[in-house]
Amino acid sequence: MGEYLIVLNKDEDSVSIVDLDDSEIVKEVETGHNPHEIAVTPDGRKSYISCSLGNELDVMDNDDFDIVKKIEHEDFDFPHGVGISEDKRLFLASTYSSMIFVIDTEKDEIVNHFPTGKKHSHMITFSSDGEKVFVPNIGSDNVTVLDAVEEEVMDHFDVGGGPEGTAFHSKSGLFYVANQKDGTLFVIDPEDYEVEFKRRLGTTPIRIVFSPDEKYAFIPNRESDDVSVIQTDFERNGEIVPWEIKRIPVGVWPGGTAFDSEGKRAYVANNKTNDISVIDVDELEEVKRIPVGIHPDGMAYLKK
Repeated sequence: MGEYLIVLNKDEDSVSIVDLDDSEIVKEVETGHNPHEIAVTPDGRKSYISCSLGNELDVMDNDDFDIVKKIEHEDFDFPHGVGISEDKRLFLASTYSSMIFVIDTEKDEIVNHFPTGKKHSHMITFSSDGEKVFVPNIGSDNVTVLDAVEEEVMDHFDVGGGPEGTAFHSKSGLFYVANQKDGTLFVIDPEDYEVEFKRRLGTTPIRIVFSPDEKYAFIPNRESDDVSVIQTDFERNGEIVPWEIKRIPVGVWPGGTAFDSEGKRAYVANNKTNDISVIDVDELEEVKRIPVGIHPDGMAYLKK
């Protein structure tokens, strides 16, 4: 048993496996070219790594941390965002072809693919009930809604400029979107697509990750080198609203973000200082750095 970070190093085509007991790299794994994003199966047995410039999806066995298969397709063009449904299907967004791929994670085979019809479809986020998939399109400033069961496009709705970070807050049922170009957070009712709240963030907000208790949303701001902390249940003028309560300075170009299973620590990959910021969630402060490979970004926490 142990706790690990799986860190994707984009500019050296590798994965660093970090043992969190001693904050040391215990294995380096060679991947395809330019690994960007990662999804771990619910049982923790496998990881799926999108290698964007290599146009492949690598499958890693988490028992020994070995790449066991490479999935390719002629319509992969910068495969990027990945997410796994409760019934073990992996959805992948291919950015420049604006295609969605569905992979059977039992057989590790592509079983469906279809276009979003929008520009630069980039990430995958499941609704709280798992019945829909929300795909931010960074090139057309909107979000595509997919029927996760039928595997087809249902709708699109406009957001801010260059949306990328997205997440569902299951307790409120609201959908959070970080807009890179605008430096804003939109909090949206996913039923009618109305924006309930808007908040100003740092420069180039790139991801949204909720703490396990959903009290906080951590949003790394790529070009201001900090993390916006949104308290989701902040009381202001007698109303409960999402509100930025702090910006935590981290390394240069923060990106991939993950929490441990208890929500005591958060981890932020600093793309241009080649390290991971470790944040004490109770104190909302960086407490140390863990050196990793070159240009770390996508990242996952694994307990096994």
